This record gives sequence, structure tokens and C-alpha cells, in this order.
Amino acid sequence: MTAMTSTHMPPTSLHTPVIGWFEQHARDLPWRRPEAGAWGVMVSEFMLQQTPVSRVLPVYEQWLARWPRPADLAAEAPGEAVRAWGRLGYPRRALRLHGAAQAITERHGGDVPSEHNQLLALPGIGEYTAAAVASFAYGQRHAVLDTNVRRVFARAASGIQYPPNATTAAERKLARTLLPEEDERAARWAAATMELGALVCTARNEDCSKCPISSQCAWLLAGKPPHQGPARRGQTYAGTDRQVRGRLLAVLREAVNPVPQAALDAVWDEPVQRARALDGLVSDGLVEPLPDGLYRLPLT
Repeated sequence: MTAMTSTHMPPTSLHTPVIGWFEQHARDLPWRRPEAGAWGVMVSEFMLQQTPVSRVLPVYEQWLARWPRPADLAAEAPGEAVRAWGRLGYPRRALRLHGAAQAITERHGGDVPSEHNQLLALPGIGEYTAAAVASFAYGQRHAVLDTNVRRVFARAASGIQYPPNATTAAERKLARTLLPEEDERAARWAAATMELGALVCTARNEDCSKCPISSQCAWLLAGKPPHQGPARRGQTYAGTDRQVRGRLLAVLREAVNPVPQAALDAVWDEPVQRARALDGLVSDGLVEPLPDGLYRLPLT
């Protein structure tokens, strides 16, 4: 990814139109409201990984109603987090969020820490989530690089349709170059570029006519050249181990008591794949095997 030069699109020329667009068009999402607090922001960031807003909203509302503070979640069995996660997918995120809540309760008196390095030290939290919480919850200056932001920067600054599959050092350098100097404005910029990628500069069918920086977009100015990198594979679900895992977990989420093997066997006909999926759930800590062929969501 080529870095932006000072003669082509100085960073300050982007900040005002993008932030101004955000002020006009930002969705009213519960984790953006002041009452959400840092915990609400953190919960949303865990849930929104690889999951659209429409699916997250009802689960998020139920989660915060049940566990309004980290200590409330930490006091429950991890299996309850998996149960409440419902059908959001990638349920290991529920265990990681539970582990983070326990660490926040034990190390920080139940308050989500504001320091980036303390956030990064929590279990299950990587660079992106630490930067997002520090920025969105505490108004700090951090480069927040999710898929949407990376796509906006790839197009507007680097002139390519899609960013690389994995975040590169060049992308991080570019993001830091584009970051406003003032903390509050930088935090607003982070949220604004994320929203721009979600609503306008989308992966498919982007609407350049609604983009506040279309006149400066390197990709648009170059005639929107097609993607030249490795083929972008769409995620499949039907027939995969992920689907089998989801069906097995659905049985366990709905059960009050431990579930016999026969009840799990009934959800998928192919025994080898079913056994592999169940073994994976056990090894990931999402399912706890008991004597006599019984299974339950984890208690510890």
C-alpha cells in the first residue's frame, strides 16, 4: 500500500468533510450514546466483530440489561455468556468477553480501564479493540482500523479498491498519518471513517455520489481500477463445521439440564463431522463434557 504524499490530499482536507458528514448521517446506535459508558462500548466491539449491526442490536440490549457492569457478568458462569450470545456466531467471543469482565473486576475494581496498555493487557482484547474502546469510550487519539476504515483509506488515500486481507504495517502508518492531532477530533474521525465505510464506501455497490470526499478519492480519480490482489473469497456457512457447531450449541443453549449424546447426534447426520465439531467445542472451552455421555455449557 503506497503512503499518501503531502501534495496529494493533505490529511486536514479530509477531516472536516468526513466529520461533518458523520454529524449529519451517523446512525443512532445505543453504544454511541453517553449512557452506554465504556462497558457498553466494549460489549459492542466484541459483538460487532464479523457480525452486522442488525443482528447485534437485540442481543446487545438484552446483554446490557442483564449485565450492566463487568462485575455482573464476571459473577456468572461462562456458559451463561455463551447462552446469552445466542446466534451471533463465533461464540468464543462470548468466552473472551466473560474473561475480560473477570479481569476488569479483579484488576480494575470493576471499571473498564482507560489506558490503552491496560486495555490491551485484558484477555481476549487485541490492538483493534483496545484502540476502539480508548477512542470511542474515552475520546483518546488512536488509529482504529476495522474493515470499513481500512477500505476507506485504501480507496481514498491509496487508490486501490480493497485493502490487503490482513492489516499491514503500511496501513497502520497511513492511519497514523491521517489521524487528527487533537484527541477529541481524532476520536470523532475514527467513528466517522468507520461509519463512512459502513454506509457509503461499502465493499460492494459503493455510492460515491454520497461520499463527502469523492473529489479527493484517489481510487475514484483513477477511474476505479479493479482489485488486483488475491481473489476475495466469500465466506461459506452451509455444510461447514461452523454450521454443525452452531447447531450443537443451539441444543445446549436451550437446555436447562445436561444434554445426552443422543440429543446432539440428532442435529447432524454425518457422524465424523459431528464428532469433529463437538470435539472442537470442547477444546475451545465452549462445551463441558460430563460423565455418562452428558454435555453442558461451561460452569467454570
